[in-house]
Amino acid sequence: MSAVGRILSRNFRLNFRDFKSIGSQRCLSSSAPSASTKHDSIDEHSINETVGKRKSHQYDGPIVPSEYRFVYPEFLPDPAPAHRNALRERLERMDMVARRTIIDIPEFYVGSILAVTHSEPHAPGKSNRFVGICIQRKGCGLRASFILRNVIDHQGVEVVYEMYDPAIQKIDCLRLEKRLDDELLYLRDAPEEYSTFPVDMEPEYLPEGSPVPVNDIKIRLNPQPWCRKWECANLKGVLEIGRISENRQRKAKANEKPWEKYDLMKIYRETIPEEEQQMIYSEVYSKLHSMEISRKKLKRKRSFVRPTKNA
Repeated sequence: MSAVGRILSRNFRLNFRDFKSIGSQRCLSSSAPSASTKHDSIDEHSINETVGKRKSHQYDGPIVPSEYRFVYPEFLPDPAPAHRNALRERLERMDMVARRTIIDIPEFYVGSILAVTHSEPHAPGKSNRFVGICIQRKGCGLRASFILRNVIDHQGVEVVYEMYDPAIQKIDCLRLEKRLDDELLYLRDAPEEYSTFPVDMEPEYLPEGSPVPVNDIKIRLNPQPWCRKWECANLKGVLEIGRISENRQRKAKANEKPWEKYDLMKIYRETIPEEEQQMIYSEVYSKLHSMEISRKKLKRKRSFVRPTKNA
């Protein structure tokens, strides 16, 4: 191999090592990223500049609102270092923002009631609309998904939607609220009235600037058998588990792990540091903020009713 070839090969290995270190290295700086930086294209200079800033801890700028990690949790990558790839994550964020410019994905949480209109080739109008309560929201990036549940004709129906699926035509948040638990999968073993919602439900608009309401309702589960061992889960939205056998009580007590809330390394491995969250959201802050402003303007137009003249 010639001298020029060896130099090019060495430079390629160094750049590839920097690409891998972007995803696995955690920034410990207390500074926040710049929200005015626009990433319209990805080139080697911008990637190397980001790597240098993360290594030297010189990334400064305005702070992105802290509620973004709750409103847009799918923009945060998988915290597992083995699943991190900075270039893939950045390309995914660009695709997610481009998708949001075409379809309005509203703010919603587990417990919110949504109406999703998606294309269905076998439906009469080539589209279908499903209304249900969000019982689970998981995944990151383009793999983010959520589950809607509703009871139709005394039969529980659940539909899994990919949030950035091109087949989705419209997502409406009919009732914006939170629940006490992060997942509502126990509604499968609850009475039907807790999962029944009319298919022609009208949207409920909250006043501008008001916080997201928290529904602190507590339900009672049906008698056993259940789809899961709910006695092993710390459920805040369940009134009481009910009567269970001594054998199941003993197993549930043996499987308890009360020390996990004090395990700092476990929390560190399962979360993204706040400094890195600021860096991630700074890439899409300007576009997401402009979408929020346009959404608020449309909301004001919907809430305004033109008065009629009285003869």
